[in-house]
Amino acid sequence: MPSSPSTATARPTAPPASGCSTPADALPLTGLLSTAISVVETFADDDRPDLYRGERALVAGAVQRRVAEFATARRCARDALTAFGERVPILAGPDREPLWPAGVVGSITHCAGYRAAAVAPVSAGLALGIDAEPNLPLPDGVLAVVTRPAERQAVAARQAAMPSIAWDRLVFSAKESVYKAWFPLTGTWLGFEDAELTIGSGTFSATIDAAPSRGPAGSVPRIMTGRWTLDVRRQLLLTCVERWE
Repeated sequence: MPSSPSTATARPTAPPASGCSTPADALPLTGLLSTAISVVETFADDDRPDLYRGERALVAGAVQRRVAEFATARRCARDALTAFGERVPILAGPDREPLWPAGVVGSITHCAGYRAAAVAPVSAGLALGIDAEPNLPLPDGVLAVVTRPAERQAVAARQAAMPSIAWDRLVFSAKESVYKAWFPLTGTWLGFEDAELTIGSGTFSATIDAAPSRGPAGSVPRIMTGRWTLDVRRQLLLTCVERWE
C-alpha cells in the first residue's frame, strides 16, 4: 500500500544533549529518541488508508477523517515494527491502549498534520511514551485541571520569558507521554494530578505519586524523564519518555 510521500521511516541518531527546537529539515520525533527505538512519522494521511484485520472495528462508525488519521497512525506503527521483524495488526486493549507483539513496547500519537509511532524491544528496558500537540494555548480552564499549583507557577514564568512556546500545552503533552509510558508497566490509571513535572531546556522529569495495580511497588516508576522539542516550521510540540527510576 503506497504511503504519503512525506512519510519517513528512520533509525534515529543520538538525540541532542540540549536545545528545544528542531531544525526546519529534520524529523522532529526521530531527533528526540535514542538508537534502540524505531520511529516512523508523517505529516499527511495516506492516500489510500488501509487497516489490517481487527483494526477496522476500532473505528467502526467513525467519520472518514478519523478513519484516515487512525489508519495512517496504525500504518506508522506497523512500519516501525518491521525493524524488529514484525508486521501485525495493532489492536487495542480495554482502555484503548495499543496492544503490541510480545517482546515489544511502543507508543502512537497523532494531531492535526502529524502522525507517528515509536517501538523498541522490551530488552532495551525502556518505558516508551510519545505525544504531539499543536503549539497553541490550552482551552480556557484546562490548565487548572491538568496541573498542580507549582506547575502553573512555572508555566506562567516561562510564558512571560519565552512567549513563542505554549508552555501550558507543553506540560499537557509531557504528561500524556508519561501516562503512555506508565500504563503498560503498571496497568494503573494515572491522573494528571498524579505526576508533577519539572521542565528544562529540551528535557523534563515527572515525579509520580500513584500506586501500581500490578507488580511490586519497588518495580514501577517513581520518576520518569523525557525530552521535548518545538518543530518551528510546523508549530508542533513533541514530547517523549524513555527512562524511569
